[in-house]
Formats: sequence, structure tokens, C-alpha cells
Amino acid sequence: MPAFSANLGFLWTDRPLADAIRAAKAAGFDAVECHWPYGEPLADIQAALSDTGLQMLGLNTVRGPLNAGMAALPERVAEAREAIDQAIAYGSAIGAASVHVMAGQSEGELAQTTYLENLRYASEQAAKQGMSILIEPLNPFDMPGYFLRDTLHAVELLEMLNLPNVKLMFDCYHVGRTEGDVLGRFDACLPFIGHVQFASVPDRGAPDHGEVNYDEVFAHIDQSGWTSPLGAEYKVAGSTEETLGWLPAFGN
Repeated sequence: MPAFSANLGFLWTDRPLADAIRAAKAAGFDAVECHWPYGEPLADIQAALSDTGLQMLGLNTVRGPLNAGMAALPERVAEAREAIDQAIAYGSAIGAASVHVMAGQSEGELAQTTYLENLRYASEQAAKQGMSILIEPLNPFDMPGYFLRDTLHAVELLEMLNLPNVKLMFDCYHVGRTEGDVLGRFDACLPFIGHVQFASVPDRGAPDHGEVNYDEVFAHIDQSGWTSPLGAEYKVAGSTEETLGWLPAFGN
């Protein structure tokens, strides 16, 4: 079965990020990822990653004033690039593999042109650090008006960019809510995927319930030849430890 990464933007949010990294190791995760670690002491994160031997798979650009990212907002190009630079600098210092460049709530031709230009910039800067850039469609229930609508839209843009270090963040939860056919979309998108995340549908809880059968999904992903850890990015009710019954059940 696949390896798993703990998304510390959702899991163990009741403690400093360094402590959350250590908790993820103790729980049996194979890697970690996060959202916005910028207020955390860099040395503490570096020490926790070194102590545990876990890799930080990725982090996000800051959400900005509209709380959804800025890279597709024509009026905020300078701020979007500052956010990209910040994420790459912090990410490279902690050995992160990728940066998720958040697009923001926008639409139209100018938004698309802006987003593509910012992604080209991000690709160039990330390549200097041996890092990748990720883009992720967000479902309209959680993020109305988000620029990236679905995986079809994302793949269309990735084909236009044709940059080897710009990939798709395939979140089974968002795909399940927006497009429904998680396995079919995974297969269609596989050449473009840089990271996979998951949560139950529709409540975004742990993957042991809901409309998506994760026994089937994880087995399918494993059989596809995908080897990178899958990101557990789900909402926690109570303590994170109480939600982890799925982890040994799915192979760890």
C-alpha cells in the first residue's frame, strides 16, 4: 500500500509545527507537509525534520488579503511574486520538495494570463533550488470563485506551460466533490500529477467513511506505480490521534 504524509495544516494544529512533525513521526507517517509555516522558527523546523528523518514535501504561498492566494489576480502581481519568493526561500531552507502556488478568486482571460506568467516565474525560481511548483483546483463549495475550477482546467494550463517542474496537486477530496470520478480523473491526470492528497467526501474527515472508498482508491494508486507519500489533509474532530485508525488499516 502507499506511503502517507501528514498534512500539518490540518493534523496536530494544537501544537507548534516542530512538535507536530515529531508527532507525525511517532504516529507512523512517512513524510510531512504544511500550509503556512512562516511564523514558525526556522531552526526549530529544521531540527525536527533532522531528528525525525521525515521530508517536508511541500508548503503553500500565503493566502494574501483575500484569503485564497494571489497568483491569478492581475492587480497583485508584485505581491504574488513576493509570496512565491518567500515560499521558495523558506521551503528550500527546510528541504521542501515543492511549493503550492495559490491562485486566488478570479476569472477571465487576464486572470489566466497573469496566472501563467506567475507560474513561469515560480518555475524559474524553484528550479534554482531543485524544487517543484504545484497547482491545485479547489472545489466551489469550499472556495467559491477560485480560479482553478477542476482538474480539466488545471491540465489545460499545465499543457500550455509545458514546464517539467510545474505539476498538479491531485486532491481526491476536491476531485470527489467537483468531478466525482476520482479513479478516472487520477488515471487521466497521472502524467501531470506532482502530489496526491485525500480526505473523506463530502465532510473532509478521515478517509475511513464517506462517498469515496479509499480501500479502492489507495489500491488503485498503488497499482498505478505511484510511489510518493499521499497527503492526509483532513479535518480533525477532537485529537488527531483519535482519528488515525485508518493509518494501520491502510497499510502502515
